Amino acid sequence: MKVNEIFYSLQGEGFNTGTPAVFVRLSGCNLQCPFCDTEHAEGKEMTEGEIIEEVSRYKASLVVITGGEPALQLTESLVEMLHLLGKTVAVETNGTIELPKNVDWITLSPKDMFIGEKAKPVLREADELKLVFSDDLCRDACKCVSKYDNINVRHRFLQPCDTGDAVKNAEIIKKTIEYCKEHPEWRLSLQTHKILNIR
Repeated sequence: MKVNEIFYSLQGEGFNTGTPAVFVRLSGCNLQCPFCDTEHAEGKEMTEGEIIEEVSRYKASLVVITGGEPALQLTESLVEMLHLLGKTVAVETNGTIELPKNVDWITLSPKDMFIGEKAKPVLREADELKLVFSDDLCRDACKCVSKYDNINVRHRFLQPCDTGDAVKNAEIIKKTIEYCKEHPEWRLSLQTHKILNIR
């Protein structure tokens, strides 16, 4: 597998915010989102055994497989090897590619509202749904968000888009909060790792 990085930190967003986790960032993505803030293209080839060896150095029981788009490379055998280490395996995905069936937690973050039909998720079930909320990219928020009502999830999160502009970010955060208050089935997710300036 081509691995961009493996590191130990706290989950910064979504349901597991604040939870110590080993992050395995796999290289590559099948989409090109205009707001992507992750350098994921580079990496080194590692065997599944080498990944397990690196992950085993850290105490956390949660392993987050992310990218890029991890479904391009993730295998059932790697997930099983992580289970044998006593790890819970969470995956952050855009949902356009099926995942191994033995994954423990799926964070679905679809991007089709921003880049069109090629990004339409094929996954119809996940543990949490996390939508990037941007007034610029989605003028009709209610219509855009409600298109995911038929996806079976336990938790729904709206995450304000980080534009790099403090004034614009404040506007988006305000509108995200307003949307959550009007639609209380949604919860606000902040990128706390950015706020705290941790990896």
